[in-house]
Amino acid sequence: MSTRATRPLPRTKPRRYGQTVVKAMLWLAAATTIMVTAGIVFSVLLEALHFFKLVPVSDFVFGLHWSPQMAMRADQGGSSGAFGAVPLFVGSILVTLVAMLVAVPVGLLSAIYMSEYAHRNTRNLLKPVLEILAGVPTVVYGYFAIMLVAPALRGFGAAVGLDIASESALAAGLVMGVMIIPFISSLSDDVITAVPRHLREASYGLGSTQSEAICHVVLPAALPGIMGAVMLAISRAIGETMIVVMAAGLSANLTLNPLESVTTVTVQIVALLVGDQEFDSPKTLAAFALGLMLFFVTLLLNIIAMRIVNNYRKQYGAL
Repeated sequence: MSTRATRPLPRTKPRRYGQTVVKAMLWLAAATTIMVTAGIVFSVLLEALHFFKLVPVSDFVFGLHWSPQMAMRADQGGSSGAFGAVPLFVGSILVTLVAMLVAVPVGLLSAIYMSEYAHRNTRNLLKPVLEILAGVPTVVYGYFAIMLVAPALRGFGAAVGLDIASESALAAGLVMGVMIIPFISSLSDDVITAVPRHLREASYGLGSTQSEAICHVVLPAALPGIMGAVMLAISRAIGETMIVVMAAGLSANLTLNPLESVTTVTVQIVALLVGDQEFDSPKTLAAFALGLMLFFVTLLLNIIAMRIVNNYRKQYGAL
């Protein structure tokens, strides 16, 4: 009985046309993403350059006072505003830091529990309930902060002798941290679950306990994904506006004290673009300069995170 070697199916014209169409669609999707990103950066950069023609870059980047109020006429008081952006970025970092101190431990520990310790039924119950927090509108978190968290903090501070402002970075950061928990928890849970089972079994075979296997094997293997979840949460915190407006206020105070009122970059961008303003005035153009600076800060954070992940990945792969 003779046998003939199997041959691959011939690439007929319809199949070739289908592959060409799919490749063209994928290329178009990738090009669209790049063009949209380039368009956003170009539009913000163009208006920011107009602003820097009116206000020196050094005054904007290193200035310590933010007061963008401009008079409608030259004979009015306060006709020249102050556009030092340092208080805004310090306020953004302060609120984000408080939020991450809440979100990262709670989110990561809950992800470890759901992926490594919880029973399947418990996991199926806890994960949807936890992810409900991500669907709550931010204005609801703002009401929660201003109606419950801020008064509670102020009352606690009065009881222990601390002067906590009615609108503080601490109140905004705590509520924002609760809002960000699902981002870290859900993504970290998926990453930890995706770690190959044989790594855990090999660790158990060497005599490790479950907690030791998690700390020394599972978490290092899942670190790139966990770092991505943390960076996504940081970007979400930096871009949050409503909670900061309602809980932290609009005062551009240059302070590192979380008990005082602060404001953030995104809040001021909204405040500058609201109302009947001349589009070519320094007050309006300052919003584009803030957006450009925020873009570069976020880009720098992502680059630093990628370097950390790549270095740790090399070290872990060499073990």
